[in-house]
Amino acid sequence: MATKQPAMRPTGEPVDDVLDRAGGPRRAEADRLLEIFAEISGEAPVVWASRIIGFGEIEYRYESGHGGTMPVLAYSPAARQHTIYLTGDYEEHWPDLVSRLGKHRSGISCLYLTRLSDVDEPVLRELLERTRDHTLAEWSD
Repeated sequence: MATKQPAMRPTGEPVDDVLDRAGGPRRAEADRLLEIFAEISGEAPVVWASRIIGFGEIEYRYESGHGGTMPVLAYSPAARQHTIYLTGDYEEHWPDLVSRLGKHRSGISCLYLTRLSDVDEPVLRELLERTRDHTLAEWSD
């Protein structure tokens, strides 16, 4: 019997194919996010789960035994909004930054941006740097 592959894994698909899902002015924003994420991570972009652009890779394992691999930093460009994946409960961890970020919507570990121009880029960079550092500290041996 074939082993089921996890959904969250590198797929080998071209990064440009995922970037092209962001049309119009969001395509240029997706390119800018690519630059920002690459600068902060120091890693090359890789497509994960056919829709996420990830930077770096880390193994995680919960006390329950569940584990897997995930990107250290990641975002998903799309036609309507960009989804940026941050540390879980980032609003509780860093309320000072979230309050200064600008126009966005929040989820438990997702930051949704309709327009990149609506947020303060240095604050976004700081959120990404803190996420990178938190993720590496939490899951590194």
